[in-house]
Amino acid sequence: MRKSSEMAANELFPKRLRALRERRQIKRRVLAELCGLSQHMIRRYEEGEMEPKASSLEVLADYFEVTVDYLLGRE
Repeated sequence: MRKSSEMAANELFPKRLRALRERRQIKRRVLAELCGLSQHMIRRYEEGEMEPKASSLEVLADYFEVTVDYLLGRE
């Protein structure tokens, strides 16, 4: 059984990633190129189909100038 904090992070990460990307007005393809990820991965992250590895979280957090905790909903 998952803890409620894990479920919250699983629900918040896709929403926060998409919101941050849209706030910068960039397409998934552009974000993928800037972060060294595939466009397919970005789509799967935003759809909640896939959870990112720690290294991907770090790259995304650095790009958006937020913390990994923020991305995961662990403020």
